[in-house]
Amino acid sequence: MDPIIVTASTPMELSLLGEAACAVPIGGVGHLQAYRGAIGGREIILAVTGLGKVNAACATTLLLERFRPEFAINTGCGGAFAGCGLGVGGLAIAESESFADEGVQTPEGWKGLDLIGIPVFQGRGERIFNRVPLSGELAAGALACAREHGFAGGMGPFLTVSTCSGTASQGEELLRRFPGICENMEGAAVAQVALIYGVPLLEVRGISNMVEDRDPARWDIRRAVAEAQRFLFIYLEKA
Repeated sequence: MDPIIVTASTPMELSLLGEAACAVPIGGVGHLQAYRGAIGGREIILAVTGLGKVNAACATTLLLERFRPEFAINTGCGGAFAGCGLGVGGLAIAESESFADEGVQTPEGWKGLDLIGIPVFQGRGERIFNRVPLSGELAAGALACAREHGFAGGMGPFLTVSTCSGTASQGEELLRRFPGICENMEGAAVAQVALIYGVPLLEVRGISNMVEDRDPARWDIRRAVAEAQRFLFIYLEKA
């Protein structure tokens, strides 16, 4: 069977999963910190991409070229938008990703990449501008698994940004551009590369904070990444 690739931006977001998979370091993937292990009899490749879209896209390209996986998973933590039904410690599953701050600032306000008219991906009958689709089958299966095992979670669109929203008003502005339940800094880049290679992608994030006026005292990053990894271990055992 082909392996399953799991990526995250920091070591902490993969450490528990790596322990559970008895993962060991591997080479042959350029600059990446990458590890090989097994869960449920399936080979798992874990890789730390680094923060942000450029690191995520570069890492995903290296991994897909090297391993040709059955599917890929992007994980880590993220911020939940107000009113989405998720709270700190909850689980968010992506049905799509959007490049939420790539576009054109006009006198009439912000406009998406379709105003420029040049898609970020074109092929297989698709022209993709800001919104990148993810595997509906993988997302639906993950949501069913989460509900079966009692995780507090939800599924919906994700928004990827270069500048994290540190104010409630910025979060509201992003939601005027695109619907969304979770903000992050890598997912759309991973989704774009996976789309180019024709590899199905699942994105699952633990909620570390709400998208509101910045208050780190209300965050719980460790809980968020632990819940995401606890879920993924259960999910991968059945994959």
